Amino acid sequence: MNDTNNTLIHVQDLQKVFVTEEVETHALSGVHLDIKKGEYIAIAGPSGCGKSTLLSILGLLDSPTDGTYVLNGTHAAELSASQRARIRNREVGFVFQSFNLIGDLTVYENVELPLTYQKMPKAQRKERAHAALEKVSMAHRMKHYPAQLSGGQQQRVAVARAIVTDPSILLADEPTGNLDSANGDIVMEMLHDLHKAGATICMVTHDPRYANHAQRTVHLFDGRIIDEKEAGDTL
Repeated sequence: MNDTNNTLIHVQDLQKVFVTEEVETHALSGVHLDIKKGEYIAIAGPSGCGKSTLLSILGLLDSPTDGTYVLNGTHAAELSASQRARIRNREVGFVFQSFNLIGDLTVYENVELPLTYQKMPKAQRKERAHAALEKVSMAHRMKHYPAQLSGGQQQRVAVARAIVTDPSILLADEPTGNLDSANGDIVMEMLHDLHKAGATICMVTHDPRYANHAQRTVHLFDGRIIDEKEAGDTL
């Protein structure tokens, strides 16, 4: 297999500097990272080490101060704002710690929304949204609103929304952070199943238990990668 052709994400010498009131904060300093198609990677480290900043850049929500980021053969630096938005919608699925569901939309409408942005025909949207909800065992709650669901159920819906577009990569930022351990384990099992089905997953976590679910763990500290380790499938 050609490793170059199999590389989904290529990051080289990535820098991110935040400047406020003449104080420079180096959130990322010289990060090098490759993620292959079909890989399950965890980005671990203490609070404030740059994990979420890196994930925001990978998801085209933010731009680096310097360095190279290539997503599926496309150089992020060459993209206009509208191109970034289009690629985010089609190539990247996001799962956030706080779920980020829209309260006045039903479960079905929340999951359907990314497909609406793609101007997909209604019948196809319905089929895709229903299939995504089936994958996370939430199709029976599709007419409910987020406030009528438990935290674990809301995160399942958030995962369905993230995968409904069949993205190239699923980015999960502390997906168990607002859940108790039982619901956290359920969400991790769901990510495991998605990976087994072929999904590429990059997950930020500070919990070593959950990092061990990934094939590879990258440890960040003070904006730098200080260690990488391969891990077997622990489920």
